[in-house]
Amino acid sequence: MKLVIQLILWVVIGFLGYLTFNSIYDPIQFNKIKEKRYQQVINKLKDIREAQLAHKEVTGVFSDDFDGLVRFIDTAEFTVTQRRDTTVLDEEYKKTYGVDQYKSITLIDTLGYVPVKDSLFKQKDYKNLKYVPTTDKSVTFEIDAGKIKKRKTIIPVFEVKVAKDKILADQDPDLIMQEKQVISVDGVNGEYLKIGSMTEVNTNGNWPKVYGSSE
Repeated sequence: MKLVIQLILWVVIGFLGYLTFNSIYDPIQFNKIKEKRYQQVINKLKDIREAQLAHKEVTGVFSDDFDGLVRFIDTAEFTVTQRRDTTVLDEEYKKTYGVDQYKSITLIDTLGYVPVKDSLFKQKDYKNLKYVPTTDKSVTFEIDAGKIKKRKTIIPVFEVKVAKDKILADQDPDLIMQEKQVISVDGVNGEYLKIGSMTEVNTNGNWPKVYGSSE
């Protein structure tokens, strides 16, 4: 009987040790996977921001459609310009006072054009911007764009995001729930990994510096 009790105790101790090990090991493994996937998603979000800023520079607005954004990259061109200072005769001054007066002006010369895809995406797969990395093209980013009014000025804005639970869909649901509730200077706060904003003039990402600059 004593031997049986000892065996039972050893089984209980072993089981409790297993639970203790998992309670430490599982979050560590989860964080490793999370950080690797977040970095991949963030890199893609940075590419999307580059495409959006190029779209705004050329068209004056941000895109709310990934297919349209890809078509833009395929066909659009940046205008290459050069600024130079010069002096010219001030016609108004001469007309008013009858004497020559020169004024300084800045001229902008067009030197040529450079395709957006060659300038920004020469070595990158921009055709698949809408797909969230690590999801095997089963999940796409949410994209929105529009305009907001700030101090009587209409300003274009955009936002691209993906929910954390979609990035980590194959992980422990309890750990995912904890991750969605994170509020920390060293973590990605909130339920989404995102860039831009539909309510503020902001093209930054919401991740900490450990993943690279968010600006």
